[in-house]
Amino acid sequence: MIGLIPERLERIVVLGAHCDDIPIGAGGTLLRMSRPGLRVDALVLSGGGSEREDEERAALAAFCPGADLDVTVLKMPDGRLPAHWGEAKNALEELRSRTDPDLILAPRTDDAHQDHRGLAKLVPTAFRGHLTLGYEIVKWDGDLTTPSAYVPLSGELAEKKVELLQRHYPSQRHRPWYDREAFLGLARVRGIECQARYAEAFHVTKMRLQLEG
Repeated sequence: MIGLIPERLERIVVLGAHCDDIPIGAGGTLLRMSRPGLRVDALVLSGGGSEREDEERAALAAFCPGADLDVTVLKMPDGRLPAHWGEAKNALEELRSRTDPDLILAPRTDDAHQDHRGLAKLVPTAFRGHLTLGYEIVKWDGDLTTPSAYVPLSGELAEKKVELLQRHYPSQRHRPWYDREAFLGLARVRGIECQARYAEAFHVTKMRLQLEG
């Protein structure tokens, strides 16, 4: 059974198949939540030992200001997670052995990218009683669907997210989808859907409600 988010988060886990997945999908949420005393454990499955790892470490530090941040970047080959299922599973189990998070931010289970989808499906095999919000990443696959949870963002936070993405991932600036319009455009649509200016949207597979009369 999946638990509730406590009023004050103490520990969170953020998961990505690739460097930049976490900030693209949940960067605004991290900016909104981060504070001194919050523990953030980040696990990224690919990019280790390359310039991408350097970008990721600097970016996550910027997206988690003041938080107690621990980042692990592995060296799995991009696009090959299904062939490295055991390694990914072991990494999640190792992370679970040293943290009991209040919240997990991870890819969504119906993401069209096999690495994103594979990681998302592994999460509940290691974190069985934890609320997981599945973030979305816009891409050419056209796989965006109707989300079930929203985190409203102010205009300032939305702009800050875009600025940090552009600053910390120079290796991605050449990509046609990696621009201000794409990031703010999706955030504006999700904001309309939850009666806010901007928002990040998430998918929830299962959660428990504790209602008292």
